[in-house]
Amino acid sequence: MAIPISLVLSSGGARGITHIGAISALEEQGYTIEAIAGSSIGSLIGGLYAMGKLDDFKDWLLTLKRRDVFNLMDFTWSNSGVMKGEKVFNKIKSFIPDMLIENMAIPFSAISTDIVHQKEMVFTSGSFFDAVRASVAIPGVFTPVNYMENILVDGGLINPLPLNHLKRKRNSLLVAINLNAPEDEQLDTAKTGQKYGGYFAISQKAILTMLSKITELSIALHQPDIVVNIPRNITGVWDYHKAASLIEIGKEKTLEALHAHKQQSMSFASYPKTFD
Repeated sequence: MAIPISLVLSSGGARGITHIGAISALEEQGYTIEAIAGSSIGSLIGGLYAMGKLDDFKDWLLTLKRRDVFNLMDFTWSNSGVMKGEKVFNKIKSFIPDMLIENMAIPFSAISTDIVHQKEMVFTSGSFFDAVRASVAIPGVFTPVNYMENILVDGGLINPLPLNHLKRKRNSLLVAINLNAPEDEQLDTAKTGQKYGGYFAISQKAILTMLSKITELSIALHQPDIVVNIPRNITGVWDYHKAASLIEIGKEKTLEALHAHKQQSMSFASYPKTFD
């Protein structure tokens, strides 16, 4: 019997490719995704799944080499960001047409940050690609999005794991894929590109630490039924050419979390009940 879930996908750059493996594992284990919310890369992967195009995106990702990733970076002299982000989105649009969010088969929410009014901007309708472009606009990296009287940047800035935008339904599980989990000390930092020696590396570590703490607070507050923790040092922010291995990591971590949840559920079911 299918198990209905609401799925929340966090921000995390190239680590977001693990979301693909996570979704694959959930489907294989009999879970049915009934609603999705995502920040940054989580909004891209979640929305593509909601519109039925995630396999097409995955197939393209698996073809990317390091040089291809670099060639998709459209650098600009703008003082609000070093990349426009148009090149990569135009490439994706060439094989995945845009869609109105309200027409997707699965209810979907993309989270962005309005830095003018210092609040979240939640997209549940309108152009999918416009919403995602706003959600992934990392401050200082991608130029921000002007939307009405708002200036929008990465949703992960204030809500890297938007659990508050999916209601826990009766007879349904709330599942979170957290890309900002504590570092895995066993990983070889030389291979993952996460050495912390220079200015930019220190800045990146500081940002990741902040996102990790915000995420911990969100999980403690909303208490999802299942949390899949992906260590924040599994790969570099721009390592999209490592799609194959990242998809496998996402699948493995999700299967581990599902197994732990099943074992815990069985333990609760067998625990002697007492009555006053």
